[in-house]
Amino acid sequence: MDIRKLQAKETAPMALLLLADPSLESIQSYLGQGECYLAQDLGVYVLLPLDQETIELKNVAVAPEAQGRGLGQQLISHALKIAKNAGFKRMEVGTGNSSVGPLRLYQKMGFKQTSVDHEFFIRHYPMPIFENGIQCRDMIRLAKDL
Repeated sequence: MDIRKLQAKETAPMALLLLADPSLESIQSYLGQGECYLAQDLGVYVLLPLDQETIELKNVAVAPEAQGRGLGQQLISHALKIAKNAGFKRMEVGTGNSSVGPLRLYQKMGFKQTSVDHEFFIRHYPMPIFENGIQCRDMIRLAKDL
């Protein structure tokens, strides 16, 4: 699948981005600082440099009709390649405690849990978030050396 960097003049695919992060304000804050990559209107991710050696993978989202076909894995693999080619040494990612599928995928792809930001989603989101019948409360942080 073709994955390309969104150009400055293009509008970000908000419908896709909102699948992974229900806060428009949050999305707009990191979109302005990072680079958005799009896979044919079916998948998206954002890369946000944290410092000279570390980059964060933010908002990996796959359209419902394309889920279960390996696109999430392709997006993450693409992000790892882009980050490594840009000279970054480490990639970090955060996901909710209730995001069972993404947690499994990140670990399957070599990411290791580094920390838990307890009550992150309670502090930063005005409405409760539920996934898989579980309230999303904590941010699970993972990282992978490149």
